[in-house]
Formats: sequence, structure tokens, C-alpha cells
Amino acid sequence: MALMKAAVIPEFFARLKKAIPEPETELEYDTVYQLLVAVVLSAQATDAGVNRATGPLFKIVKTPQQMLDLGEKKLISYIRTIGLYRTKAKNVMGLSRMLVERHGGEVPHTHEALQALPGVGRKTANVVMNVAFGEATIAVDTHIFRVGNRTGLAPGKNPLEVELRLLKRVPEEYRLHAHHWLILHGRYTCKARKPECPRCVVNDLCLFKAKTTAA
Repeated sequence: MALMKAAVIPEFFARLKKAIPEPETELEYDTVYQLLVAVVLSAQATDAGVNRATGPLFKIVKTPQQMLDLGEKKLISYIRTIGLYRTKAKNVMGLSRMLVERHGGEVPHTHEALQALPGVGRKTANVVMNVAFGEATIAVDTHIFRVGNRTGLAPGKNPLEVELRLLKRVPEEYRLHAHHWLILHGRYTCKARKPECPRCVVNDLCLFKAKTTAA
């Protein structure tokens, strides 16, 4: 796999930062608990689809206890449009119960405690730690996995390999927002089927051989 030269990486992120100075998650939420629920629901789903479902839900559910009071059956009625909604509903109820029973209704601040919650894997824990608690973690989703490999920034055979390589290669000054820059770049420019290379701000730094050209 082609590997981008380390000397180029600061310029790579400087350009992404110039394009989007303060990147943010596109999931909509008001509380840390709502963020956690939204991220759990977003697995194999789009942020826009999750937001459509959680908009009405989050008007009445802001805490784990309120989710338990709502109940699984009513939760399903809100999230039925999201893929794997039955499994996700069980996980949301399970993690809500665990938060109430073990964490006083608060979302814990450690990877270990987060990943002990039903439906919360490494990626979800990384998102919550980064977005809610300001930790410089990098949550590798399908977009970041693609961008990391395609550009040569952080090639790897699986998400964990890409994550660990990114943590080593991304300059510290860019690490806090790195995963948002990469997600947004993959979502809107470095697309899976047809990347929009002509308008890409890091086109000349990218090692992708099959770059698209303007129509």
C-alpha cells in the first residue's frame, strides 16, 4: 500500500482546516446522553436518517431514566425508519438501564466504561470521547477507512489498523478535529463510487492512482 510522506501530512490537514475551520458532528443532540444514543443508532445508517428519527424522540427523552420510562415498544415507534432498529432499541434500553444503575444516570468518561455498555463499540466510544469530552480520539468509520487507504494517509487492512496509524501520523495540533475533517471529506468529496477529485483541496497530495477528472 502506498504511504503518504510524513512531511506532507501537516499541509494535508492545514488545507482541510482552511476549508472547514471548526468541523462538527452532523448528528443533532442537546445532551451527552442524546449524543451517545444518536451514535449507537447511526451504525450502518446515515446521520441525516438518524436526525429525522431522533428529532421528535429527543424532544421528550433527554436522560436515561426518561428513555426507560418511555419503554422499548415506544422507542421502536420513533426509530423504525433506521436500519436494525429492533437490535438498536434493545441496546439503547440496555445501556440506559446500565447508566442509571451503575453511573448515576451520567455517561462515563472512559473508553472502558463506555465499551461496557450494550451496543457501544470502539468507534462509538471514540466519537463520544472526542465530541462530548474533547479527547483527541479518531473514530474510524467507512469514510475514514476509505480516505485513509485511498490517499495513503493511513493505509490499513481494518479500522483498528487505520486508527492506530492515524494516531501516530496526524500532527498533534490537528488531532482533536482530525476525524471530523476526514469524515466530512469522505462524505462529500472523496466519495466511495466516484470521488470528486477535481474540486478536492488535497488532490495533489493524495496518492490515489485512479483520480477522476472533470466531465
